Amino acid sequence: MKELMLGNKAFARGLYEAGCCFVSSYPGTPSTEITEEAVKYDDIYCEWAPNEKVAMEAAFGASLAGRRVFCGMKHVGLNVAADPLYTMAYTGVNGGVIIGVADDPGMHSSQNEQDSRHHAIAAKVPMLEPSDSAESLEFVKIAYELSEEYDTPVIIKMCTRVAHSQSVVETSERKVPERKAYEKNIPKYVMMPGNAIKRHPFVEERTRKLAAWAETAKINRVEKGGKELGIITSSTSYQYVKEIFGDSVSVLKLGMVNPLPVQLIKDFAASVDRLVVVEELDPIIENHCKALGLKVEGKDILPLEGEFSQNLLRKALGKDIPAGKAIEDQIPMRPPVMCAGCPHRGLFYTLSKNKCTVLGDIGCYTLGAVAPLSSIDMTLCMGASLSAIHGYNIAGEGANEKKTVAVIGDSTFMHSGMTGLANIAYNQSNSTVIILDNSITGMTGHQQNPTTGYNIKGDPAGKIDLEALCKAMGFNRVRVVDPYDLKQCDEVLKEELAAEEPSVIISRRPCALLKYVKHNAPLKVNTDKCIGCKSCMRIGCPAISIKEGKAHVDNTLCVGCGVCSQLCPVGAFE
Repeated sequence: MKELMLGNKAFARGLYEAGCCFVSSYPGTPSTEITEEAVKYDDIYCEWAPNEKVAMEAAFGASLAGRRVFCGMKHVGLNVAADPLYTMAYTGVNGGVIIGVADDPGMHSSQNEQDSRHHAIAAKVPMLEPSDSAESLEFVKIAYELSEEYDTPVIIKMCTRVAHSQSVVETSERKVPERKAYEKNIPKYVMMPGNAIKRHPFVEERTRKLAAWAETAKINRVEKGGKELGIITSSTSYQYVKEIFGDSVSVLKLGMVNPLPVQLIKDFAASVDRLVVVEELDPIIENHCKALGLKVEGKDILPLEGEFSQNLLRKALGKDIPAGKAIEDQIPMRPPVMCAGCPHRGLFYTLSKNKCTVLGDIGCYTLGAVAPLSSIDMTLCMGASLSAIHGYNIAGEGANEKKTVAVIGDSTFMHSGMTGLANIAYNQSNSTVIILDNSITGMTGHQQNPTTGYNIKGDPAGKIDLEALCKAMGFNRVRVVDPYDLKQCDEVLKEELAAEEPSVIISRRPCALLKYVKHNAPLKVNTDKCIGCKSCMRIGCPAISIKEGKAHVDNTLCVGCGVCSQLCPVGAFE
């Protein structure tokens, strides 16, 4: 059957058809839907792991048991999983292992714009890079074959445009290989130095064999056109090139981006007058070509930053840009904002009012940095807020302790916050940590986590008690507040900042967008009472605006949380 599918959905279909039996991932845009689609197949065991490192290690264990496995993450998640990845390159696999990583050129939902091809090169594992949904499905099958034939984990690199664009795929039936028996093999799987040093030559020989495979692999193909210009490209850049040039130029389309072929590229370069590499972010292919002694253009005419587009390539390659307006010229900017009724808003207002220095973390609550709250001073990576506040307070020699907090979401806390909290407890910095418990992984679209009590399918699961956990880690002061109650938040915050020992505040209120949350009736403004002081605007709620000098509530957005009414000096909200 033929079907129109998102790249991520097609990837999941590939896992199903190729006989994948075990999936462990951590949600991260733009990779999340791969696992969310895979869980719809009852034949595949799927789970959300606490973080990417755990996901990859769990997948490795399932591979040892002889099954085809998958773990998925976004590009920054691969940093977290690098520890097992680099050693899995040495151990190899039993059942086939695919690691799905989705890069985010343009940083639509990410804190950096890194190029995951560097990880594949450094770890010395093969990486495939599909350019549409059909290849997303096909490359999964090829990756499992490579994994098992060459005894290696295989990375498939998606990007935002491929992951979230639709194209036609042709589906087929599921074929599950017979489970491979586990055989004890200490020299292969126990990576103590004496064994690991003997595995390194295997890795190098494997890379040479894979490079030879890349020379004739069908996923690396030459599309002959005019000889005046030859373009080497991959991923979504290939689609832009074909849309602009069609068959008028010659194209070497690379589906395997590590290791890269040598003779194939040399032969292609010899067949054209001008050679250009079109690749987003870093010059990986371009540098490979230069190392081969080829005269090639790339980042001298194309940017190192951001996503490419058809018009960007047209301009760089001397093609006329069609007349018309760009979309951004027609649509006004819509800056990101916390939702109406977001439980984090009241807490961030309290922090802003008390002029706290706030060390932030990764989650939708990072929007606390946006005006008018403007109450986050730092965001680095998952879990960094807790580690950073410890160092900040220690180096501040007591000057910062009474006005500094760290904030972290419940899912992010489970991901990588516990070790930072353990460091505070162990080394006893006088630090105040606020866990923003909205009962879900909000940023990536409402995935469950170990604190929610439900698994990826919504079935009851083990539930971690945050209060008990924090106390067990050595905190005597653990408080719980309702972020809709501004007075309570203010009192507890001041008490914990004044305390002479580490403390944890748990700000607990479910995400306003969760389906099971029952909201109050929307508020409205009594315009006879409203004095136009704009006190209600200080919380930045998208449901509140000013019309004709008076506050106005959009009742299609308001969830009746009542935070605004606590700010109104004249009781105009009813």
